[in-house]
Amino acid sequence: MTPVVQLEALEKRFSAGRMEVHALRGIDLAIAQGEFVAIMGPSGSGKTTLMEIVGCLSRPSAGTYRFAGRDVSGIDADGLSRLRGEQIGFVFQSFNLLPRLTALENVELPLVYRGISRRERRERAGETLERVGLAERASHRPAQLSGGERQRVAIARALINRPHVILADEPTGNLDTTTGGEIMTLLDELHAEGHTLVIVTHDPLIGDRAPRHLRIRDGRIESDERAA
Repeated sequence: MTPVVQLEALEKRFSAGRMEVHALRGIDLAIAQGEFVAIMGPSGSGKTTLMEIVGCLSRPSAGTYRFAGRDVSGIDADGLSRLRGEQIGFVFQSFNLLPRLTALENVELPLVYRGISRRERRERAGETLERVGLAERASHRPAQLSGGERQRVAIARALINRPHVILADEPTGNLDTTTGGEIMTLLDELHAEGHTLVIVTHDPLIGDRAPRHLRIRDGRIESDERAA
């Protein structure tokens, strides 16, 4: 089976004045459909840069990246935007919900950009909110929701386009321990349903929830372990 994510000899360099910073150095990585992978490492290790490249938010300086079998290096900016919107779901630490929109409207927003009819948008957004346990909060705005509820809305928004992969950057970072555990339980359930999940976290207790642990240090993969 073709991996959803396949990186070969991937590098990312940044210019800092006269210096060149190597954020990623020769990354080889394949993530199969249905895997749940945690990317862990200390601050500055390159894990966020790796997540940005996997999410097509940044381009590598060298190497190859194939998403669902497609080499993304030749895709222009508009094409990458479409790929992100239709095939990748994002969950951020800060939720990134629009405060003036209701939970339902926030969830259906990706479908608005795709030109999906209002009737279908509402139906799919309602079903997805129900999936994350928030059907009764559909008409509430973010300020009226708890942190855990806002993250559930963000997860529903990530699911709405039925993406190939869901990327979560510190998904429990702004939550207390109990609420963070509830969000991880939801992600466990999504994995059990067959969704491909990649999370970035600095918390080993969160990372250990994933069956596969990828540890990054100094821009290189230090270890790649699967639970027994």
